[in-house]
Amino acid sequence: MISLELLRRYSFFAGLDEAELKSLAMISEQVRVPAGTILFEEGQNADALYLLLEGSVDLSFNSSLGPIEQVHVGEVNPGEPFSISALIPPHLLTHTARAGTTIHTIKIAAAPLRALCQSDARVGSVVMRKVAEAAMERLHFTRVQLAAAQT
Repeated sequence: MISLELLRRYSFFAGLDEAELKSLAMISEQVRVPAGTILFEEGQNADALYLLLEGSVDLSFNSSLGPIEQVHVGEVNPGEPFSISALIPPHLLTHTARAGTTIHTIKIAAAPLRALCQSDARVGSVVMRKVAEAAMERLHFTRVQLAAAQT
């Protein structure tokens, strides 16, 4: 379990009351990871949702196009969620994530988080809205990357 105060610091959890934050805190942990560590790989089951507290995470995916096998498609910055596939069926990761620097994250276990979102509509609404915002930001960044690659 992590502190409620830590969750309150991040806009991802804005809109949740004390009891809802406590429910999230109980299924969360803080994790530190050294630079260069692969946190997860594309195609694996998403077993957690992460919120980056410090450092940077590089996102890439496997490419069957051209000579480059791994294509960099984005970077996660402090305050941003990643491994959002934990909440989006079929819960398979669509990216590989590597710690670009030493990172500090909040790791929220996926199965209990999904159960919490199912049982508490308000938590589900707040969390899914934040996940949708993150997905749209990543889609926009990927479009910019694609446009840049075509010029």
